[in-house]
Amino acid sequence: MRVFSIGDWMYDVFGPYGAWGILVFVFLIFFIDAVVFPTLPELFFIIAFMYDPTVPWGAAILCTAVVAEIAGIGLLYAVVERIRIPRRIKAVADRYVDFLVVSDERILLVNRVAPMIPFAGAFISIIDSWRIGRALSYVALGCLLKYGAIMLMSSFFYAYFSGPDAQSITLIFIVAVIALSMAAAFIKRKRTGLVA
Repeated sequence: MRVFSIGDWMYDVFGPYGAWGILVFVFLIFFIDAVVFPTLPELFFIIAFMYDPTVPWGAAILCTAVVAEIAGIGLLYAVVERIRIPRRIKAVADRYVDFLVVSDERILLVNRVAPMIPFAGAFISIIDSWRIGRALSYVALGCLLKYGAIMLMSSFFYAYFSGPDAQSITLIFIVAVIALSMAAAFIKRKRTGLVA
């Protein structure tokens, strides 16, 4: 799978540089996820956390993830702001957002649980009623809540299980989080009529 091969390559390149290399790795994974295509950041967040499963290290990864998300979404926003978007694309984006349960920037918070808005930076630019500052604050809050919860659950597993068992349980937990997130997005799309 393309995502894993890129992740493996990046880990091979940056992993030997220790903690700083891992933080650069996390930054790039989250940045690519925000700008180009989905990279399963939950999985790579946990892989980075396993380097040193402590709360201070988890906090460093969490801060890196938030900065990368904001940088990626901000870059995509800036690029789309410089391009003239045809009105019909804006109309389609407006209709899509109007179908959702929440049609303002708060959907970016919901997006953490049930991904409904791909290329969030582009949507922030296209939807005229959305404000970049407010949108980025919801992105940061969602990132802190989701990945903070993942980090705390992983810390719990490492505190109560042996190393290999904790790693296995943590990976199963992350796969479950990703599966539930995809299922929630599918159900939400189905209910709003976005999926046949």
